[in-house]
Amino acid sequence: MKTINPIKYPGWDELLFSDPSYSFFHSSAWAKVIYDTYKYKSLYHTTIKNNKIESLIPIMEVDSLYTGKRGVSLPFSDYCEPIFQNQNNIYDYMEYLINYGKSRNWSYIELRGGKVPSEIHPFKSYYIHNLKLSLDHNVIFRNFRSNNRRNIKKAIKNSVKTQISHAFESVEIFYKLHCITRKRHGLPPQPFRFFANIFNNIISKGHGTIMTAHYKGKAISAAVYFHFGKKVIYKFGASDFRYQHLRANNLVMWEAIKWYCRNGYQKFCFGRTSPENKGLIQFKSGWNTKAKTLKYYKYHLRKNNFISINTNSTQVTNKVFSKMPIFFLRFIGTILYPHIG
Repeated sequence: MKTINPIKYPGWDELLFSDPSYSFFHSSAWAKVIYDTYKYKSLYHTTIKNNKIESLIPIMEVDSLYTGKRGVSLPFSDYCEPIFQNQNNIYDYMEYLINYGKSRNWSYIELRGGKVPSEIHPFKSYYIHNLKLSLDHNVIFRNFRSNNRRNIKKAIKNSVKTQISHAFESVEIFYKLHCITRKRHGLPPQPFRFFANIFNNIISKGHGTIMTAHYKGKAISAAVYFHFGKKVIYKFGASDFRYQHLRANNLVMWEAIKWYCRNGYQKFCFGRTSPENKGLIQFKSGWNTKAKTLKYYKYHLRKNNFISINTNSTQVTNKVFSKMPIFFLRFIGTILYPHIG
């Protein structure tokens, strides 16, 4: 296997299309966003034959004085499954990766998705909801849950207006709503430079869109979507909770789905969802999506075994963060996120 940097490798994105399991998170644009923001080292372990990817384990090295040194596939990504043409060799690939991690003095390796032997238990599980797109968005609309169709019509009746944009101004509008939403959830926002790099490397290069909803001239909801090949992912959503009754979030999603239908995309992913977030699961399932389980695996290199229990608890910190002013949460996010990975 060769260890390559997709940012510098000629024709990397075209190579990805040689395997149907590609995702946006495998792309060079996403790698560049993460590198430009956090300077994580890209170590994509790859076998290429006849101009096709035979195997790919995308890894970024997170090296922090506070949280340690480890390999993550990939930081801040919903999923980034390894690609293997021959699943029978998975044990060989794992042995290779473990030895490589030890040579780099990593504390652990984290894989976000992938076909791992059933006897290995994940340390985290999520749901992924996917919608199959078609050119006739009216057929898609009829298959939505009835309350979803009703909420879309309600937003229209309430004079909520939507706008799709690829301009930096929309990034700034989204970020204001993003900070409000993160505070409501008791979480610090990602630093603004992360979203500026998303604009520079993704949206401005034609790989992303921002859909915004306005009410009486005020932005009340926005969402960021990434697209790559024929696939789309809803990556970030934000809204002003005071206007929740207008159902702008439903209209934003519907207008994005229509836009991607018109432009010939085939698969629309609603992103990952924690099993305990019942409200979000209900929202995503209302779009006639198909859910599948997404599993994260963590291998502890010093203990030489997979970790099967997630001991992280954020309830206390969530309550503390929700009481803080936004300017202070932004400062915390700027300091904190480089160490999270």
